[in-house]
Amino acid sequence: MAILIITIFAFLLNLFFGVLRAGTKSFSLRWFLYIHIPVLIIIPVRLQMGLGSWYILYLIAISFSGQYLGVLLGRYKKGLYD
Repeated sequence: MAILIITIFAFLLNLFFGVLRAGTKSFSLRWFLYIHIPVLIIIPVRLQMGLGSWYILYLIAISFSGQYLGVLLGRYKKGLYD
């Protein structure tokens, strides 16, 4: 059950930050922070839930998916895609 909770949490958190990242210039300070702040939030949550290092690669993939879909959603909302 803990893995399901952290999966949903990590995905939604990165989706939100991906939407914010959609309007920033690549490799700027904001862009860097929008990618790394969720990591700093997810690590303590993972440790608090007692999930070991075996789940790190899985959570990276979930985080990447959330960021990617968030950027697509953010660009769509801003009218950058027709």
